[in-house]
Amino acid sequence: MNLAAKEFNSMSSDFHLQSVLVIDDDLELTEMLSAYLSGMGYQVQVKNDGEEGLSEAISGRHYDLILLDVMMPKMDGFDVLKKLRASHSTPVLMLTARGDDYDRILGLEMGADDYLPKPFNHRELVARIKAIVRRHNLSATGGAVEQDLFVNGIFLSPSSQLAKVDDVELTLTTTEFLILRLLMLNAAQRVTKEEISLKILGKPLQAFDRSIDMHVSNLRKKMSAVAVDEKIKTIRGVGYMLITGTN
Repeated sequence: MNLAAKEFNSMSSDFHLQSVLVIDDDLELTEMLSAYLSGMGYQVQVKNDGEEGLSEAISGRHYDLILLDVMMPKMDGFDVLKKLRASHSTPVLMLTARGDDYDRILGLEMGADDYLPKPFNHRELVARIKAIVRRHNLSATGGAVEQDLFVNGIFLSPSSQLAKVDDVELTLTTTEFLILRLLMLNAAQRVTKEEISLKILGKPLQAFDRSIDMHVSNLRKKMSAVAVDEKIKTIRGVGYMLITGTN
């Protein structure tokens, strides 16, 4: 067993991922990823073009996470993500070209949970995967005693992963759901981008990182489509605040 596989195995005790779908046309990279994750005891499925990847992603088989490349034959990662999000909220980690801000921003706008630029260190990849799955599991379980939340026409049930605005159900990604939950728990209070990044994305906020802005922007769009009033206020240079109707 090589060193990387040993390091991956050493982390398997707290790594709860069961099944991963890798969609990437880089045969060498997908072979390496498959070996790493399979060595930890997880099921890994690989598809080397966008069309086959999408077909597998919506086939009915459960995946805890999808690793999705951007540039692929037949169908690129953006088209795969757009079609996937029409019916599935499976967590997605986009693999983008280093330094390509357009790819990262567009991926987040379309509902990706996070992104990782190529080439990447395998430890960084595992850290990102663990953070995504951890928050997805948090959203799924809702906590042992967490109560439903209701603020200014917004209803959120962590136990059933249900979110409504003015009695209209929203289709949210895991990240959007947890950001809304954090804002509702701190209604009428400022929540900094640093706090959101640490608590929801599981990583410190980096300079020029617009991940939080994109996730909140997506959340706003979905809420404004059914709400008549503004729900989330931007605190310039700081973060965001959920409006209670009196602030």
